[in-house]
Amino acid sequence: MNKKEREFQVFVLDWYEKCGRHELPWRQKVRDKAAYLDPYRVLVSELMLQQTQVVRVLPKFLAFIERYPTVQALAEASLGDVIRMWQGLGYNRRAKFLLRCAQEITSTRGGVFPTDYEELLLLPGIGPYTASAICAFAYNQTIELVETNVRQVYIHHFFKTSEEVTDAEILAKVRRTVPVGNARHWYAALMDYGTHLKSLNGNNTRIIKGYTKQSQFKGSNREVRGAILRVLAEQSLIKPKLWLQLSHYDQAKIQPQLDILLADEMVVLKQRKYQLP
Repeated sequence: MNKKEREFQVFVLDWYEKCGRHELPWRQKVRDKAAYLDPYRVLVSELMLQQTQVVRVLPKFLAFIERYPTVQALAEASLGDVIRMWQGLGYNRRAKFLLRCAQEITSTRGGVFPTDYEELLLLPGIGPYTASAICAFAYNQTIELVETNVRQVYIHHFFKTSEEVTDAEILAKVRRTVPVGNARHWYAALMDYGTHLKSLNGNNTRIIKGYTKQSQFKGSNREVRGAILRVLAEQSLIKPKLWLQLSHYDQAKIQPQLDILLADEMVVLKQRKYQLP
């Protein structure tokens, strides 16, 4: 590391000590470098936190872990029950991926999570970022990862005057500055500091090459799918009654989105009633 990178590392860790969210339930024992954190709790938190604010995730995470305290307990749940627990978080496919992952770990791995990045990638619903996050937060492995808050921090400190930057450039800086043997603490610091910077300065990640703005939720197909699942989480309904419950949504969108949910097996049709599986 050069001088600027060393000063940056010291600054971020010092900021986290003073201002970090150490109380977050998925960061239990985060100060103990030698201890493993429960990879199951890390997985649940990471999937819940994708494109969802911490304030919304907190109560849902606690309720979810109380209902399904272990990966084995989750693996025994029905997809319908998991979707019900997921209500309020959005992006309901994450619930399906989480359940499938738990079932895979329980059925083929004896309930034991892989500790290797490449093996984690083989599990349902786990992509490069989530695999890296499990390695870093659960196992404290010195690994590079990038997501929106990490980008926010590195752009602010190293690319502030750039008109465009790539993830490869950011990852090169991450690789040089992640403290060996302290990745867990480091990435927790980056997540919190990045959130802080965004609240002060707005989103600076628009300069990332290939940046795409998140599509508007209101009036979207995703909103309609979420509404269908929310209604069916309460009760099974025949088609006319389901349409009545969804009368304030674009009627032309309901059947196509219902068909997608049926194809994904997130909704089933039994005895003329639509319901969660």
